[in-house]
Amino acid sequence: MSISKKYLDPEVLARLSRLDIKARLVVEGFMSGLHSSPYKGFSQEFADYRQYIPGDEPKRIDWKVYGRNDRFYIKEYQEETNLRCYILLDKSGSMGFGEKISKLEYAKYLSASLAYMLLKQKDSVGIATFDKRIEEIIPPSVKKSNFIEILKIIDKAHPSGETSLSNMLYQLAQKTRKRGLIILISDLLDDPSVVIKALRSFRYRKHEILVFHIIDTKEYEFSFDKAALFHDLEDGSEMVIEPSMIRASYQKKFKDLLQFYRQQLLESHIDYETIFTTTPYDRALFSYLQKRGNLL
Repeated sequence: MSISKKYLDPEVLARLSRLDIKARLVVEGFMSGLHSSPYKGFSQEFADYRQYIPGDEPKRIDWKVYGRNDRFYIKEYQEETNLRCYILLDKSGSMGFGEKISKLEYAKYLSASLAYMLLKQKDSVGIATFDKRIEEIIPPSVKKSNFIEILKIIDKAHPSGETSLSNMLYQLAQKTRKRGLIILISDLLDDPSVVIKALRSFRYRKHEILVFHIIDTKEYEFSFDKAALFHDLEDGSEMVIEPSMIRASYQKKFKDLLQFYRQQLLESHIDYETIFTTTPYDRALFSYLQKRGNLL
C-alpha cells in the first residue's frame, strides 16, 4: 500500500474537499485561506496585463506584447499561496495510549488530511513532529512533492519521550519569521499554565493558532474495572491504583482541565477543539470545519 493511500481515504477526502480551512485573520497582508487572493505579487501564477505606468520596474515589461502592439504592458501575478501553515504533531510517549487506535495513530490521519486540504487550496504547508523538542521538521511549501515528504514524516512518528510544548514552540519560533497558521495536534499532557503561556507567545507574534486536543475515551472516563499497575508512558514511573477509589475525583480533575484549556484559549483568541479517538477522524474534522465556516 502506498503511503498516500495509507493515510488518505478517497471517500473521506471527497467529503472534506467541500470545505476550506479559512483563517479569520489577515496574515502577512493576505486574507488567509481563500482560494484566490485579490492581491498582486511576484509569484509564478499569471493573473493579468495592465498598461505601463511611469515608475514601474522596466524588467516587468512584456517585450513580446510590445513587439506586437508597440505599447508597454506589465505582467501581474497572483500570489500562489494564501497562507503559510505548520502542522505540529505530538509524538510524545502519552500519545501512544489507546486500545483500538492510539492517540498518535489518530493524530496521524488527522494531520495527513489537514495537509492535503491546505495544499489543495494552494496554501503552503509544513510539519514538525515533537516530544521534548522538535524531532523532524519540513518547512511550509506549496509543492506537491512536499506533501509526500510530509506523509513520510508522519509515518515515521512513533510515541516516545516526555512532552515539552513550551520548549518545542520556542524552537519553532526561531524558524518561523513570517506570520501564519499554527495547527497543534496533541493530548496536551503538560503543565497547562506553561502550555497556555507558550501558545500565547505565538499569538502575540500574530500567528493564528488551532489546537486539536486528542483524547482517548478511557482516559476521560477512567473506566478501568480493577486494581492494576499503571505505567507512565512518558517518565516510566509506576503506581498500583484501585480505579473505583479515585474515579470520581479523577473525572472531575480531567473535566476541570478541559474547561481550563477551553476558557484560557478562548480568551487568547485561539481555536480549541476536543476530539475523541472514538469519533471517526473525518467526521470530527468535517464538523469542526463546518462550525468554523459558520463563524466567518
